[in-house]
Amino acid sequence: MTLPIAPPISPMLAKSVPEIPAPDSVPGGLHFEPKWDGFRCILFKDGDAVELAGRSESITRYFPEMVDAARAKLPKRIVLDGELVIAANDRLDFDSLQLRIHPAKSRVDMLSKEIPASYVAFDVLALGDKSLMAVPLGERRIALEEAFTKVTPPFHLTPVTVDAKIAADWFSVFEGAGLDGLMAKPLADPYQPGKRALFKVKHERTADCVLAGYRVHKSGEGVGSLLLGLYDGDGRLHHVGVASSFTTARRVELAEELKPLVTDLSEHPWNPENADSSGSRRPGMVNRWNAKKNMDFVALRPEVVVEVAYDQLQGDRFRHTARFRRWRPDRDPATCSYDQLERPVAYDLADVLTTGTAR
Repeated sequence: MTLPIAPPISPMLAKSVPEIPAPDSVPGGLHFEPKWDGFRCILFKDGDAVELAGRSESITRYFPEMVDAARAKLPKRIVLDGELVIAANDRLDFDSLQLRIHPAKSRVDMLSKEIPASYVAFDVLALGDKSLMAVPLGERRIALEEAFTKVTPPFHLTPVTVDAKIAADWFSVFEGAGLDGLMAKPLADPYQPGKRALFKVKHERTADCVLAGYRVHKSGEGVGSLLLGLYDGDGRLHHVGVASSFTTARRVELAEELKPLVTDLSEHPWNPENADSSGSRRPGMVNRWNAKKNMDFVALRPEVVVEVAYDQLQGDRFRHTARFRRWRPDRDPATCSYDQLERPVAYDLADVLTTGTAR
């Protein structure tokens, strides 16, 4: 490639803030965008040469349909920052996106046809022979819109607004299409690779979950993550996620505190020998991304309730690692069921992609 900038480039990052910042809270102002739930991807195109750069490695070979589409639909020489996503049933489907990362070329080719990806662009870093990385975001956005004048799906332009009321509405309703929050970006800033110069606001809710086990920390000492469960309507305990991020000292303390609850797996609801055809989720299975990863866990009698914070659901589980909030000795584990979880009202993903620019 002979582009003015070349891979690898670390993407510009964001720091979490508790609420939507005011548009004039930084010099030069902010604009707001939906926060897409996919694979971050800097796309390089120089004629027929196309590179899809993920956060840590090239992901080009996993998305051959995007390479073909980039050759056919994008300007001849361009570098974009955006998100690879997959839609299913009018919402983003991160599980399907994860399936695309597979070592077998035959499966990659098959999935590229069965569950093709799309690309949502939110920045342009180079166009033709000119690098735009030193140009303020406000000007880069204009250049991006002009470059996308004739671009068609599977490439999309993320909507933006400088109106905080519109942004708040997006934050609320777009979750129903599988998006997981809002981005706020300083309009006067250049592109700053690897720096947390952007802001993100994510949904946060709490749930009372059954503590049903833990995994030992990778150091070999203490609790690495708590395994969380919820009951369905038929009384089956499903594994819904984990809570982690404890200090070194707290990990060791937790292991001691939980010793009285340790039980044999044969007497536990997640005993694999008691598996049925119900589809209930249990930990301890082989990791589909890393067959050598140790997925063993210490089984605990499901007698303790823990309150955790989570951002969103992916199917019947927490999309990301939950955050420990407190113990709930006042709660009966049998009452910790799925019906306590708030599910967003459905929103058509196509309506997000056609929202356009609201300045």
